Amino acid sequence: MRASVTAHKEFTVAKIDPRLYGSFVEHLGRAVYSGIYEPGHASADEQGFRQDVLDLVKELDVPVVRYPGGNFVSAYNWEDGIGPKEERPVRLDLAWHTAESNQVGIHEFADWAAKAETEMMLAVNLGSRGLDEARAFLEYVNHPGGSYWSDLRRQNGREEPWGVKLWCLGNEMDGPWQIGQKTAAEYGRTAFETAKAMRAFDKDIELVVCGSSTPNMPTYPEWEYTVLDYTYDSVDYISLHMYFENHEQNTKNFLARSMELETYIETISSVIKTIKAKKRSNKDVYISFDEWNVWYHSAEQDKPVLEGKHGWPHAPALLEDIYDFADVLVVGCILNTFIRRSDVVKVGCLAQLVNVIAPIMTVEDGPAWRQTTFYPYLYASKYGRGTALDLAVDVEGYETDFANNVPYLDVAGVLTEADGGLSFFLVNRHESEALDVELSLEGFAHSSVTMDKVIVGYALDKTNGPDEEPVAPADGDDASIVDGKLSVKLAPLSYRMIRLK
Repeated sequence: MRASVTAHKEFTVAKIDPRLYGSFVEHLGRAVYSGIYEPGHASADEQGFRQDVLDLVKELDVPVVRYPGGNFVSAYNWEDGIGPKEERPVRLDLAWHTAESNQVGIHEFADWAAKAETEMMLAVNLGSRGLDEARAFLEYVNHPGGSYWSDLRRQNGREEPWGVKLWCLGNEMDGPWQIGQKTAAEYGRTAFETAKAMRAFDKDIELVVCGSSTPNMPTYPEWEYTVLDYTYDSVDYISLHMYFENHEQNTKNFLARSMELETYIETISSVIKTIKAKKRSNKDVYISFDEWNVWYHSAEQDKPVLEGKHGWPHAPALLEDIYDFADVLVVGCILNTFIRRSDVVKVGCLAQLVNVIAPIMTVEDGPAWRQTTFYPYLYASKYGRGTALDLAVDVEGYETDFANNVPYLDVAGVLTEADGGLSFFLVNRHESEALDVELSLEGFAHSSVTMDKVIVGYALDKTNGPDEEPVAPADGDDASIVDGKLSVKLAPLSYRMIRLK
């Protein structure tokens, strides 16, 4: 099967915000405790942070990490995580039916983020709490000194403010599972007043208002319309969340799920434009896709904890999906979708970073290791920063019950900012046929392949583990450029990243 792609220097989508490749650490399962923080571990530093995990996070070059939730934040008292550790209360977390020790709070997480060379994206509780707690948290985090909350931060050992730029106004407030669920009007009004108060402190912070938890919510997309009608001129982003499943083990459908993602983005982009026109506004609101991943492998094993059958355990194993080769292909397609829609999707957070539906896993008192999905995330983060190209693609497609003409080739291209190179990310969705790809480079002088990485040849259910990581990239050897055309054969069910000088 043949595929024709054209990349033209003058046809671009947008400059990619590096925060498109962010991630997420929630107080959930082992994401924090025995994930990023395990004082007794052999690799732990003087603060208890696992250096082996930090090394893998820095390998991914994660630009921003959302914290502390997630569902957790909707009943969280941020004040529980400050002051002497021995005086911090243990709280029952209603979101995940566990106990929270509060041994890691804003000070500890901020220190970890600095060591991980990433920025913080903080969420405020608009479920069980509201405006006052949000403005107090902002003052504690960002004010230099001379006020109650900023002086309390200094008393607690942090002299300088952290200067956090990006703030989430709650989490998934449309969800019936959420503590403090609200109607769109209730939430829109609360978010508007909270945004107004936070901007009275600092007009230059960036605010993210809650959109739909999934496109399957009965209120979608009316929720976005109502919330933005209240908040449009007060916020910068609206958040979207989406998780991808394959319970029926239908490979064709699973690999096509990113088409639903494209529709989701396009729908909310249209809502944003509608509200902008209605309000005669001069500003733009973008999408923060701050939760996304494959999530279904661990659903059954998590039920006893979530149903309360184990009491209130501290940091139990929850949402620990073990990813396989099929998930590599799906994550590759998702990331390609975000690159192609970087005109409207500016922030993205892979949910999550460590242990909880994550590319990095740990063994308590043992090693940290890379899941299969580590690699498409790695390549997009490292080589997908720059300007997204508007590619013309001609290839056969297939039908599903939810999407028509799903292209067998999923591809995104980026003119990279750091070195002027070209990066192409390619997935062959076909289960049995190779794709002979011819990619025309119009207006580009790139003439040599400098990197060619391929993940291919594994059973779809093949996984990595703490003892070995068999699903890993290998060097491709057949990509070539002749007369301004890149030629490469993509094996069936394969992921590939090619860099041109």
